[in-house]
Amino acid sequence: MAHEATHHNEGSATKRIWIVFGILSLVTIVEVVLGIIKPDFLVDTKFIRMSLLNWIFIILTIYKAYYITWAFMHMEHETKGLRRSVVWTAIFLIAYLVFILLTEGDYIYEVYKNGHVSWNF
Repeated sequence: MAHEATHHNEGSATKRIWIVFGILSLVTIVEVVLGIIKPDFLVDTKFIRMSLLNWIFIILTIYKAYYITWAFMHMEHETKGLRRSVVWTAIFLIAYLVFILLTEGDYIYEVYKNGHVSWNF
């Protein structure tokens, strides 16, 4: 009986691994295809000073990070408070870092583009 329970859990774990593999592969394939094709309507349409294609990449990357944490750190079996403290803190920090990097990078680009400061490095 113990062998059957173990075997059942192994089958369930194998199925879970393939589901996670499929979801992460699908998201990665979508990112790669969008990166190769670069549809004009996504590149030319701006939202908060950045193209929709960049926003799609950021959102899909954050989703993959969340899903990896959820699946491989076994957050789905933890208490609600621990899940939120680990996952949402990481998502908030990643989103904040992306916002700061894009904002500062855009500012520096505009300063150099408009000629206020010469390119001296």
